[in-house]
Amino acid sequence: MEKATIAIDTKLPRQDAYGAIAVPVYHTAAYEFETAKDMADAFCGRVLAPDYSRVMNPTVMHLEETVKALTGATNVFAFCSGMAAISNALLAVVEQGKNIVTSSHLFGNTVALTTKTLARLGVETKQINLLDLDAVRNAIDENTACLYLEIVTNPQLEVADLSALAEIAHERNIPLIADTTVIPFTQFSAKALGVDIEVVSSTKYISGGATSLGGLVIDYGTFPVVNQRIRFELLFNVGSYMSPHAAYMQSLGLETLDARYRVQSANALALARKLQSVPEIKRVNYIGLEDNPFYALARKQFGETSGAMLTIDLADKQACFHFIDHLQLIRRATNLFDNKTLAIHPYSTIFGPFSRSQKQAMDVFDTTIRLSVGLEDVDDIFADIVQAVEGLP
Repeated sequence: MEKATIAIDTKLPRQDAYGAIAVPVYHTAAYEFETAKDMADAFCGRVLAPDYSRVMNPTVMHLEETVKALTGATNVFAFCSGMAAISNALLAVVEQGKNIVTSSHLFGNTVALTTKTLARLGVETKQINLLDLDAVRNAIDENTACLYLEIVTNPQLEVADLSALAEIAHERNIPLIADTTVIPFTQFSAKALGVDIEVVSSTKYISGGATSLGGLVIDYGTFPVVNQRIRFELLFNVGSYMSPHAAYMQSLGLETLDARYRVQSANALALARKLQSVPEIKRVNYIGLEDNPFYALARKQFGETSGAMLTIDLADKQACFHFIDHLQLIRRATNLFDNKTLAIHPYSTIFGPFSRSQKQAMDVFDTTIRLSVGLEDVDDIFADIVQAVEGLP
């Protein structure tokens, strides 16, 4: 069965009492049991049945089961945000005295999570160049808990070799954890590339137009401790499970993901090509452009589509602010992969709290605008950009 069909026709975990076609929203905190034994079996995990909605809910379970069917995962856990998914995935593998090997090219809040929050708990973060495989090998030691990366970094748009990194990680018996948000899991198989655990901000493509916050941990079962710690420890003790209403919205979004993504990725490629001819734009960075240094590797790993995020560089910060202030169609907003096209200046917003030297080390520059390309007509998106840069040096 094709993935577009699976996303729409995955059955509910249990038959709905009224035969509802759309997944019902089970807005309830607790569940009644027939017997004391049934209750004990649910609470102790001997049967997969909801006992309390901080841990398990039928609406959320339907989303989890659909993603499980789409990815071939062993376990899927839905959380209240992308950052909650990242946090839970990392908390499932780290402990005091351990370290995480990762890149300096990470989303701003992920950098803060690893270098501040987890550091206070006694977890070290080693930021290295993941394109240098020898550096990766040398960074991993007996205390390394995992190798973590974004499959396409935000906003640098760097692509690392997942199969090569997986081989290194598995030689040292540690999991490769990858944030795959930028390319939907309907388009490629992270499992086939050796990824052990995927984290996804389902707020993005899956929610279907930025309707709700959410995150997913997609566990391929190669490191069983992940399932044990998330299911029987973190869901109970941290309490960041997805809400049933968000799961309902995201189940609807998942049904149209393939159709929306095809338009958005095609728009992004067409827009990137058009923007190369605009003299005020100093650089267009998109991994789908044939002259991009990561083009060949991205095609090999992700197939023929390259996502809906690109960046442009203007002359300076002043030009970037002028551009953003003069947009008429494109929205001045954070987030990625809304139905609407969005623009943001990462240097002064997402990475605003970091020092100049920190931003320089992360290759985040004040000349860069990040664009999330939506579903509008690509000629209209292009026309808005052209009028917004008009008169810039």
